[in-house]
Amino acid sequence: MTRSTSLSDPVRQLWARTSPCTLCPRRCQVNRQEGEHGFCGIGALPVVSSVAPHFGEESVLVGPGGSGTVFFAGCNLGCTFCQNYDISHRRAGRKITTEQLTDALLRLQEMGCANVNFVTPTHVVAPVAASIELARAKGLTIPIVYNSGGYDAAETLGLLEGFIDIYMPDMKYADGKAAGELSEAPDYPEVNFAALREMHRQVGDLQIEKGLARRGLLVRHLVLPNDVAGSTTIIDFLADEIGPRTAINVMDQYRPCYLAHAHPEIDRRPTRAEITAVRQYAIDRELTVLD
Repeated sequence: MTRSTSLSDPVRQLWARTSPCTLCPRRCQVNRQEGEHGFCGIGALPVVSSVAPHFGEESVLVGPGGSGTVFFAGCNLGCTFCQNYDISHRRAGRKITTEQLTDALLRLQEMGCANVNFVTPTHVVAPVAASIELARAKGLTIPIVYNSGGYDAAETLGLLEGFIDIYMPDMKYADGKAAGELSEAPDYPEVNFAALREMHRQVGDLQIEKGLARRGLLVRHLVLPNDVAGSTTIIDFLADEIGPRTAINVMDQYRPCYLAHAHPEIDRRPTRAEITAVRQYAIDRELTVLD
């Protein structure tokens, strides 16, 4: 299935944006329905590397049944330190139809997953939205998580309103020079800030019921060594422009991976002091800092 007339107008608009492709901020203009590939390397059909319950996400997403992750291959960012580079850059996985993706979502619910967690969906939002719509018509009721690198076009996100319950974007950089050198996206900060505004407009602050997130915005920020990410600027943006109760996970998982060794400023893990300082600053700015 691609652009079925039985699908809603927003889904049909998303399909239309795949050829020429203008889904993400890169606006590659390739005809993906004819098999052409842009920056993300993915054509007409999404490529999925795994569909399974995952217990390593934030506790508010996991619960006893895990978070029902769908890992998409390909990415619209070129991060030199990507820990999942086999999936994102080498695009390991298998092509999947919208019908197959729909069935996969329903299976995750049957397995007892707390949610459906689309990982790196930015470049495949047309089949993602179609599968959500079809699965809901067949009884899908668990929350939908949009787990992205944060390099999302606000106008595309606008077409996802009503499809997504929980937005979980990265906020990687506040500095365009670093974003250009490390992720091939020098406009990342302004794109990311605009995307966060649109995400929060749609779903508001994170709502947690009985220990599990049901709706809202949950920001991930990975602390990089030498403050390459510009962490305090990101936190100030969230506190001042999104809201003081914004939920954030200050992540300490960075380690030099993939091509990071070619960049001396990120060729080490952040120190405990660096991580603690960022987390404390978020607390001081009265954000909701998740453990």
